[in-house]
Amino acid sequence: MKVLAAMSGGVDSAVAAARAAEAGHEVVGVHMALSKNRDQRRTGSRGCCTVEDASDARRAADRIGIPYYVWDLSDDFHDLVVEDFLSEYAAGRTPNPCVRCNERIKFASLMERATLLGFDAVCTGHYASIRTDGPAGTPSLHRSRNMAKDQSYVLAVMGPEAVGRSLFPLGEYETKDEVREEARKRGLGVSTKPDSYDICFVADGDTRGFLERNLGADPGEILDDSGAVIGTHRGTHGFTIGQRKGLGIQQPAADGAPRYVVDIDPSSRQVVVGAAELLSTRELIATDVVSFEPLSAGREVRAQIRAHGEATPARILEAPESSAAKPAHGPSLRVGLETPIRGVAPGQTLVLYDGDRVIAAATLERRA
Repeated sequence: MKVLAAMSGGVDSAVAAARAAEAGHEVVGVHMALSKNRDQRRTGSRGCCTVEDASDARRAADRIGIPYYVWDLSDDFHDLVVEDFLSEYAAGRTPNPCVRCNERIKFASLMERATLLGFDAVCTGHYASIRTDGPAGTPSLHRSRNMAKDQSYVLAVMGPEAVGRSLFPLGEYETKDEVREEARKRGLGVSTKPDSYDICFVADGDTRGFLERNLGADPGEILDDSGAVIGTHRGTHGFTIGQRKGLGIQQPAADGAPRYVVDIDPSSRQVVVGAAELLSTRELIATDVVSFEPLSAGREVRAQIRAHGEATPARILEAPESSAAKPAHGPSLRVGLETPIRGVAPGQTLVLYDGDRVIAAATLERRA
């Protein structure tokens, strides 16, 4: 099989490419240059896709013995991920840029180019597993055996068609140490390279500063849940539902309890804060549903709303009329939770599981 291996310059993608080549596939490595700043350098372990990363990926490809290329996808990344991130925050929503990058860059732009060049599959270093236990024996997406590194949540939006054309060789590893040890045995120089974390295009980790630099200051009021003005802010884009720290409120609540962001209204430039109890919900409403199999009301599932959060026992209350691989727009998925959860924000990704198998992903619109 002809396989395009996405090589970020880290240990995971290097080992994945090496495993694919060892399995007998005809592998070509490609590094996706996503930054418009060609002089960008890595800051500690923050960020990815820097100049250093491209060099590390090239050395790994040379060691594996596969061809290697760098593809400039910076325009796609800026338009489809960075601009989406900014516009979502400007609208008072909380996006997950890693989900968007996987959906629109790694398994859309990359897959499209791979198809045009005659590749049969794309290989990445994601921690997830692909099996053939879906309906009618179709490929299905499962959690990684390494639950601490599991990335099935951020991959769920790719849909069944892309899953069927993907390879995730790291899905059966139980620990990251096993991956690093294999890299060391293969002579890959990235075996001790630290993991990247945080938002890759916010290299200094200051998300609020990044948003203000790009969206500008737009001052407004901070209200308590009774409607009283208790402070001011520099822009609603600096807040997310469930946020507790960095609110800039000087006066404490009457009962002394912590306050959390419970509502954001960009149109009035108001941020509402209140007690933790106001964040609780037992019902989720989502749109843009991507399903791996037919969904039906009454089905018991597990619902997850954060990449590293816990999956909560739930039941589908309302399912889309048509379960398709492509997103179905409109209020088409309603899920009831067995126990309440807090901090549900519009724009977050909702992923439904049956055991460790992904059955659907959608974008949260609101809590009921």
